[in-house]
Amino acid sequence: MRWENLRVSDDGAGGDAIPLLPRGAVAQTFDTPGFRGITFYEIHARSIINRVPAASRVPFEWTINPYRGCSHACVYCFARKTHEYLDLNAGPDFDSKIIVKVNAAELLRKELAAPSWSGGHIAMGTNVDCYQRAEGRYRLMRGILTTLRDAANPFSILTKGSLILRDLDLLTQAAEVTRVSANVSVGFTGDDDLWRAVEPGTPSPRTRLEVCATLNAHGIPSGVLMAPILPYLTDSPRRLRETVRRIAETGATSVTPLVLHLRPGAREWFMTWLSREHPGLVPRYRELYGRGAYAPKAYQQRIVQRVAELAEEYGIGRSTPRAARRIPPPPPGPAAVPRATEPEQLSLL
Repeated sequence: MRWENLRVSDDGAGGDAIPLLPRGAVAQTFDTPGFRGITFYEIHARSIINRVPAASRVPFEWTINPYRGCSHACVYCFARKTHEYLDLNAGPDFDSKIIVKVNAAELLRKELAAPSWSGGHIAMGTNVDCYQRAEGRYRLMRGILTTLRDAANPFSILTKGSLILRDLDLLTQAAEVTRVSANVSVGFTGDDDLWRAVEPGTPSPRTRLEVCATLNAHGIPSGVLMAPILPYLTDSPRRLRETVRRIAETGATSVTPLVLHLRPGAREWFMTWLSREHPGLVPRYRELYGRGAYAPKAYQQRIVQRVAELAEEYGIGRSTPRAARRIPPPPPGPAAVPRATEPEQLSLL
């Protein structure tokens, strides 16, 4: 993440100051259910389309992230470390001190119109969720989607939020003129207690699957990022089958499994939670993640293979939503990705 492309607003300040923005962003708090305890720092960004470094090994080159920090408060979120770049902590501060790029749509309009812009695919929701709670108040995605639609610029969205359905009108309009797709993140189903413990600020997995079904029903190709799969918690054969079966019921275009990875920042926060809630699993996790952020490759391959088999069994990806047929297919290139393949870690979440 590059914070040098941000500057604070000069039209006032309030609330707590962010250490590395000493002049103070405009800090807002709202005494309404769902927003209590959260401070929103309204800033003006200098740019909004970010180029992803080649070393990141992700399947996209350009991203838009209208927010930093995330009220979903997922205990495993890899993006937690990025809050430390502002001298904020990767724990409670990441969950409750949210950076809001209030000029996102205005900047995007200028950048898409620049002669240097080549019209590349833009991925959203790849760092923190663009449909987190803040979006209900700031509505930045409405302006962003309108601008992308008007420019006929291809894009995709990854989300855990149900708020994306608010923008169904813009998504369907954009799908008439360019390539639009979505992925809903659902790592597991069938355990509400675990969901509330590890993803306390998110809609339920059931609701997210309903979002996927609704998007597909309206012609927006939508798959499921089955992530993260938590070793010894959500990786049993029964749990994997149940989750893939429910994903299939949504008409999902694909399912992509990702095993939990624990980068610095997320690692400390997750292991603190694990020690408190499942102390008996701590030695097993230390064994799995003792050499780095990723579970052993053999474990990952076993999970990916099992999900691929289940995806085939339940027919995931055999039908194509209407919107996928509206735009001519891309020119011949590399072979298509199978319905459930071994992903590059860090590819989306």
